[in-house]
Amino acid sequence: MNSDSDLQIAGDILEVTHLLQTPREHPATVAEFVGLARSLAEDRSQWEHLVRYDASSRWYHRLRTGPGYEVWLLSWVPGQGSGLHGHGRSSGVLTVLEGTLTERTERGTRALRAGAQRVFAPGYVHEVVNDALEPAVSLHVYYPGLTEMPMHTAQHCEARDVPGVVTA
Repeated sequence: MNSDSDLQIAGDILEVTHLLQTPREHPATVAEFVGLARSLAEDRSQWEHLVRYDASSRWYHRLRTGPGYEVWLLSWVPGQGSGLHGHGRSSGVLTVLEGTLTERTERGTRALRAGAQRVFAPGYVHEVVNDALEPAVSLHVYYPGLTEMPMHTAQHCEARDVPGVVTA
């Protein structure tokens, strides 16, 4: 049996630069999109100064775009909601930055507090509402970029409370 370790034979892998994967400039996997949302959420200097509140409608701002994706910042005053909708052919990551939002789907209702994330694929239908007494802010990453947001009726996807659904 050889007593030499792999490190002794190959050397420090971090010194063999041609074997290291270069970090991507833009995300390409679900995990990388979740990571992008988390890193933006943690760096308040990227978004906090942009937030506005509008009593007449939800406020939104495109924060960033990349190859095939976009990042949106939204604010929600109490009582504002999205209506029951889908996202066309886009997948997405929803991250609550401040406050609490309520998400309703055919499977139930859940409270999404600051730090909560939801990942969804095309075909996912939900309604997001600020049922709280304080404003909320959320970050949305869509891949590919959001080109449609079809609205649905309650008959298509009945949003209801389901006992036993764990809130985040």
